[in-house]
Amino acid sequence: MKKKLLSVVLTLSLAASYAGTALAAETEADAYSAEVVNIAIQPSAAFVPLYYAKESGWIEDALSDYGVEVVWNEFESGPPMNESLASGSSDIGVVGDVPIVSAVAAGQDNVMIALTCDAPLSYNLLVSPDSEIESVEDLKGKKIATVVGSTAHNLVNKLLGSAGLTMQDVELINISAGDVETVLVNGEVDAAAIWEPTVTRLADKGTAKIIATGEDCGLLGVNGMVARKEFVDENPLIARVVAEQFQKGIEALEDPDEEIYAKVAEDLTLEPEQLEAVSSKFDYKVEVAQEDIDGLNDTIEFLVSIGVLMEAFDFGPYVHAVIAK
Repeated sequence: MKKKLLSVVLTLSLAASYAGTALAAETEADAYSAEVVNIAIQPSAAFVPLYYAKESGWIEDALSDYGVEVVWNEFESGPPMNESLASGSSDIGVVGDVPIVSAVAAGQDNVMIALTCDAPLSYNLLVSPDSEIESVEDLKGKKIATVVGSTAHNLVNKLLGSAGLTMQDVELINISAGDVETVLVNGEVDAAAIWEPTVTRLADKGTAKIIATGEDCGLLGVNGMVARKEFVDENPLIARVVAEQFQKGIEALEDPDEEIYAKVAEDLTLEPEQLEAVSSKFDYKVEVAQEDIDGLNDTIEFLVSIGVLMEAFDFGPYVHAVIAK
């Protein structure tokens, strides 16, 4: 009888212990202290689901029960967004692979809390419509424009390598993203590497045609949701809610509300029909896979090869996924 009683007591004690551990884990995951979350966003098709959530007011609604205010910070690109995260003006942001790894390499205490998409088809090599260049092999001795140090620069590097060429075989011209049409139309360069939605805008206007994409050379085109580690550590619930609403945005794109979709298109300076064509080039998802980490490591190696970063490192430890698989 004493043995049976002891067994029951042990069983109950273990059950209480497991319940306590589970409750502690749940409580820790639901922790938050911030009254405001500052979300940095930029007009890239890589982040259409976040724009959909923004225009729908979902993040505000989801956090209202906790008394957390949502402030949106608008940026044109990743580098100033990193500066905003570094200063504490932003807590969470969405950026491409180069800003993701560059911030960590520079010593910023950022972590990647979710993927936003893989997008090899969104990075394109363009030529003018009447160009005689038909393939990457035809680029030897030609002038290629791109934003030096960007993912599009990596695209050029990889495309040349796939064709048996190197950067020494071409003349690389550094431009801003907004100058692509001008340099192509004026014949200042023979080709230009850039990303969406610029590609679709120029193709629809008839001022450029595509001769290669990231898919042709193994460029994954990782984009992600990053955050200040201190913010995530202190506010895991808020970080998780933002990522969950991004996921909700992905699901909504299967059958989008026309009014919301039109607002998102306007945010990206596109017509709804263009947005549909552009977003089809993006594989939206929140779970970070090993191939995504490998893709970011590839970006790191590229930046080291062009002297932007001093040394390579493994990005794996900087992934802090807030949505369980």
